[in-house]
Amino acid sequence: MPNENAAVSKRLPDSDGNPQQSHFVATEAFASIFEVLQGKGYTVIGPTIDQHAIVYDQVRSLQDLPQGWTDRQGAGEYRLERRDDNALFGYVVGPHSWKHFLFPPAMTVATADKTASGWTFQTPEDDPPKYAFLGVRACELAAMRVQDRVFMAGPYVDPAYHQRRSGALIIAVNCSQAAPTCFCTSMGTGPQCTSGFDLALTELTDGFVIAAATRDGEEILSELKSRPATVEELRQAAAVTQRAAEQVERRLDTTNIRDVLFANLDHPRWDDVAQRCLSCANCTMVCPTCFCSSVQEVSDLSGQHVERQRQWDSCFNFDFSYMNGGVIRDTTRSRYRQWLTHKLASWIDQFGSSGCVGCGRCIAWCPVGIDLTEEVAAIREPTS
Repeated sequence: MPNENAAVSKRLPDSDGNPQQSHFVATEAFASIFEVLQGKGYTVIGPTIDQHAIVYDQVRSLQDLPQGWTDRQGAGEYRLERRDDNALFGYVVGPHSWKHFLFPPAMTVATADKTASGWTFQTPEDDPPKYAFLGVRACELAAMRVQDRVFMAGPYVDPAYHQRRSGALIIAVNCSQAAPTCFCTSMGTGPQCTSGFDLALTELTDGFVIAAATRDGEEILSELKSRPATVEELRQAAAVTQRAAEQVERRLDTTNIRDVLFANLDHPRWDDVAQRCLSCANCTMVCPTCFCSSVQEVSDLSGQHVERQRQWDSCFNFDFSYMNGGVIRDTTRSRYRQWLTHKLASWIDQFGSSGCVGCGRCIAWCPVGIDLTEEVAAIREPTS
């Protein structure tokens, strides 16, 4: 990954790229991690249940986690179900991603106030919490790397993203199961966490195998009641991620995918998917890498105070492509094609990697169950 900033790179694994010796922490001892993190000034963000979904929000204790719950996912389907155990991280991914906290859905980026001598412009002070992200999956680590390139690797660095990202502590969790919507193995992004974290957890029946990959991670691990993991515990931990990998059934053929998509801009499949797509923008809202936004000037009723507000937007919105007096992409066909070809093709030209990490959120949260892996497979088929 490009050297965006030393403050962020210090969060990545040490120079050898390998975590330190793994330790075992019993579940009851793991509960103290909240006290440890809060004592260091972190606001802990992790999985919790809200409105019948597992979402990311502030968590203050073990009781806030979705203990004993899992998610059942499919194309256009997401349901919570009870597990037959008390696993804390026995789910896949929900509608939220960590960009919600690193790249806020809405924020004021500038203000202007009318004074006797004219307009005064200011940049509001941005003082976000010092976040500790608990429960980050491998595909989400890959998504963070993608957004790091978007917001920090170019000539223009997004200050709000940089401030949040550079102060964030990342506690990853290796996947113990996969959903039918997952295709991380096709994208090379999971299910095992390999880099980009401070601590990595693998949940066993009675506790966690934990590996630290940074000095910050080692310091936190040292404050937990732990012992070196046994050979058997390491074997069990390896079996957990292996089982998750074997459960991944959905595939996306990425062979020459950029050239395939660009060579098929007039493929009839675009018309077919346009008949089903609602252009609702759900896929872009739940995607952990989409970064489109719009800016608008909002005045108070007196006209003396104006705020420039940035908010999430989507290439599926009709007026997103408005320019020079008209909308460039005025059909659902053109907007879906823009999204898919950008995500899987032109993203490579811009940022040197795919914009997809195989998390499957866009499939599960599409109201009509459109599956981009099926669309790509269909586009690969020659037309008559």
